[in-house]
Amino acid sequence: MSKNQLSQQQFNELLNTLQSRFENNPQRHKNIQWEDVQAKLEKNPDKLWSLSEMERTGGEPDVIGFDAKSGEYIFCDCSPESPKGRRSICYDREGLESRKEFKPENNAVDMAKEMGIELLTEEEYLELQKLDDFDLKSTSWIKTPSEIRKLGDGYFCNKRHNRVYIYYNGAQSYYSSRAFRGLLRV
Repeated sequence: MSKNQLSQQQFNELLNTLQSRFENNPQRHKNIQWEDVQAKLEKNPDKLWSLSEMERTGGEPDVIGFDAKSGEYIFCDCSPESPKGRRSICYDREGLESRKEFKPENNAVDMAKEMGIELLTEEEYLELQKLDDFDLKSTSWIKTPSEIRKLGDGYFCNKRHNRVYIYYNGAQSYYSSRAFRGLLRV
């Protein structure tokens, strides 16, 4: 079994977890049936590995939509706060390498790539916040436009006072309450 494969037991346990979360949060995926999602997952075991990584790091992935054009279900980290297993990281490799001391272990861009997921864009983060309240005490790095990144910064978001806020910070910065939310298309 390769590194990016689940055993049959892991596969079954993850499907049960995902199904339970799906059924307990119908407001996130109106007009989507679990049987259709499961059939798609069973045909894409590599995507299930990515979902297991999202789950392992505290993301609590759930279906948040369906792209009719591509025929893909959209999964996103739906943990109430930014995933604990991805906190205290810089935005990207360049930010990490620019730190002179107290370097964190990783960065959001590389972690997402290793997990086979994408950082949310500003638009995706705003859409996610319409489904529920997320990041009321934490913050999440989001995909930063290249023109902003060239200036040395990265974008991050949270929700306070019933509003979503988008901020910038040096890409080399990291905080114990900041991680990133991932998106996966299946």
